Amino acid sequence: MNKVVIFTTLKKVKSNMKKISITFLVTALLAFGGVAVGQSLQEGINDLYAERFKSAQSTFEKLVAANPNNIDAVYWLGQTFIEADNVPAAKDVYDKALLASANAPLVIVGRGQVDLIENKISEARQRFEAAITMTRGKKGDDPVILNAVGRAITDTYTDKEKKGDINYAIEKLEAAALRDPKNAEIFLNLGNAYRKARPGEGGGKAFENYKKANEVNPNFAAPYYRLAQLFNSQRNWDLYEQYLNDAINKDPRFAPAYYDLYYYKLGKRDFNAAETYAKKYIETTDPDPQNDYLRVQTLWAKKDFDQAIAGAKNLIAQAGAKTKPIVYRLIADSYVQKKDTAAGKQYIDDLFAKAKPDDLNANDYRLKADIYSTIPGMEDSLFAIYVQGVAADTVLDNKIELLKKGIEYFRAKAAADKSKSYLREKEGDLATMLVDLKPKPTINEMFDVGRAYYFGGANLKSYDAFTKFSEKYPEEVYGWEWKFNNSRIIDSTKKDSIAVPDAMKLLEFAEKDTAKYKKQYLSAAGFLVEYYANVAKDGAKAMEYVKKMLVLDPNNESLKNIQKQLEKSASQPGGGPRSSNNQPKTGSSGKTDSGKRESTNV
Repeated sequence: MNKVVIFTTLKKVKSNMKKISITFLVTALLAFGGVAVGQSLQEGINDLYAERFKSAQSTFEKLVAANPNNIDAVYWLGQTFIEADNVPAAKDVYDKALLASANAPLVIVGRGQVDLIENKISEARQRFEAAITMTRGKKGDDPVILNAVGRAITDTYTDKEKKGDINYAIEKLEAAALRDPKNAEIFLNLGNAYRKARPGEGGGKAFENYKKANEVNPNFAAPYYRLAQLFNSQRNWDLYEQYLNDAINKDPRFAPAYYDLYYYKLGKRDFNAAETYAKKYIETTDPDPQNDYLRVQTLWAKKDFDQAIAGAKNLIAQAGAKTKPIVYRLIADSYVQKKDTAAGKQYIDDLFAKAKPDDLNANDYRLKADIYSTIPGMEDSLFAIYVQGVAADTVLDNKIELLKKGIEYFRAKAAADKSKSYLREKEGDLATMLVDLKPKPTINEMFDVGRAYYFGGANLKSYDAFTKFSEKYPEEVYGWEWKFNNSRIIDSTKKDSIAVPDAMKLLEFAEKDTAKYKKQYLSAAGFLVEYYANVAKDGAKAMEYVKKMLVLDPNNESLKNIQKQLEKSASQPGGGPRSSNNQPKTGSSGKTDSGKRESTNV
């Protein structure tokens, strides 16, 4: 079922699928005026659960118009606006209600939820505490208010924006469950809170509370849907499908389950079943021309890209500025799969311009990288895309995959165009991110960081990378060798002689096995000969290293000539070493005699 993951990249973002929970306000409903009104309020709540926001809004607005003092309808109208991402409208509804009557605890909680969304954490907490205090009776706190507080925090709390105290929400919801153990909605919210409070480990407590919600009210569809999402995160597809079907069996108009089943079947490439669920979703959700997106997406899944693009462009023509970001995503991806990445740029740019940051996922950055990587001169933008994509993803393997893709891109780009060798520094930056990200980076991955920086001309970065390498792998020659290669270049401009101690370190290491490390030995010793002869003016020291080199390379005529020059210089009165044109050929893995850099592989 790995294909399911592929198709979820084009799935509409649901902001963590926040589901509004039902509060059975029987006393308030009876006080307001009887069964008919109660049914209307419940119908609105059911529509809200099923994400029929327009229908829910219409129902609650009619109830408020009939009786502006219907606090329950006011509260749920505000909740509908919040779920529809119209926070200013929710704020306006709650503020007007509180101006009319400050003694409306449920509305105060709703207004506190708006504060949370606006990042006014302390103000929200004050409102929550005030509402709880206002409704506290002889038997304790009101479970309806406790539940509303817990839900307000839980629905606002996300992985990216941890607004409010999720543990405080759990505390209030647990207290509400003790006061009203027959309220299924409290257990639903408590399950949601546990999942958010303990990502990766809260599944057990969430499962327990969702099951309790089903025991209290077997016909309540939302807990089944939440159980499905729980098993989706665990990649248990059999139970995922089972609980989605359970939700539909309990409520045949529960649109979110049809929506998810559509994507599930699409991922399995069961197009007939997918189309059936798409039709069911369209039948059970609010009328909207953009619902045709599911049909268009099925064309995309069938790789009928021309028809998919035409259908998606028609959606844009109908919806205009209200077009959902997923439409732009589908067009961009279709063009990429058609190998027409130039045409896809406009639509991937539209996606990033129009989507909220939370609506963008890691695959969007991958798609953008695929498009920008084919456009000349976009290297800086592309680098930023890779970095942002890694930050946006929450799965370690996906982060690593994206980094490897970026590393290979900049390496290949530099190899194809020698004038762009500087791009290897960007390769090194991404390789550094990879090493820092992985719990156990390999020796080659660490080596590749320093090598990329070296060939990109970023010698200070390369030097630092090989310093870390030599600390991690002190028994490997590569760290010592490439530190020396970099320090020679750095010294050529800074003249701070860091190459001398690095050459000595490399020589010391190579002496462990001069046959195996002959090249490194001669490279380090040759540098020291040149340094002591021409810079330090220490002929005796230079001679010492010449003799070391002749032991390994006794037939090297260049070395013999240098030895003779040093001996002659030492025998002359006031003599000293002079610059020689017969410097030893070091054969280093840094710059060779031709001035070109060559590579050493681990």
